[in-house]
Amino acid sequence: MSANTWRQPTGDSGLPSDSGQAAPSADGTPGAGEGATAARDEPGRSARRFWSARRIPAALVALLSAAAVGLLLYDVVSVRAGRSAMRWRRRLAEELATRPLDDIWMIVGAAVAMALGLWLFLLAVTPGLRRLLPMRQPTGVPGAEEVRAALDRRAAALVLRDRAMRVPGVQSAQVAVGRRKVKARARAHFRDLEEVRTDLDATLSEAVTSLRLARQPTLTVHVRRPKG
Repeated sequence: MSANTWRQPTGDSGLPSDSGQAAPSADGTPGAGEGATAARDEPGRSARRFWSARRIPAALVALLSAAAVGLLLYDVVSVRAGRSAMRWRRRLAEELATRPLDDIWMIVGAAVAMALGLWLFLLAVTPGLRRLLPMRQPTGVPGAEEVRAALDRRAAALVLRDRAMRVPGVQSAQVAVGRRKVKARARAHFRDLEEVRTDLDATLSEAVTSLRLARQPTLTVHVRRPKG
């Protein structure tokens, strides 16, 4: 794994074991394997979220700012050269000088400017990339502190859904993975619903733990009979 690794491959075969010393078997269940990594996860270590580059908002703001400043600079240079100011600048100066502060258009313009500023501020102070779930960093491996890994929420949901479909009695399953919660909904076409729910809860709890997420999400399981 290189220092630039930031996504975990999908599939059950890529899930680490709970103990940190056993490699997963071919069917995705933890088992003892040769050459298993002796690394352990440190429960107290908190992994930071990945920050988005915000390329599109930054590019839009830069282009709009450059266009506005360039147009204003061109008009100022034209006035210094003896030409008259552009019509839009004369109109803007006149409106700002004569229109009262309680005018509806002044209030709307101020509200729009404040909303845009607040949006840019939130983009600057929030990490973004909500689809990526940071994973815990193992200890006991040289250079592990330089590697940061994350799991895509859709990939995690696919893995958990595959685990849910292996529970006897489950006909179909839907799993939604959030940053703090995992919600699983299943339909059981045979067996008692409480038994299916108990087995499904145990299976998904083990699978969620094996994902090695930095923030352990809470699991909610709902089981019902299929319609008709």
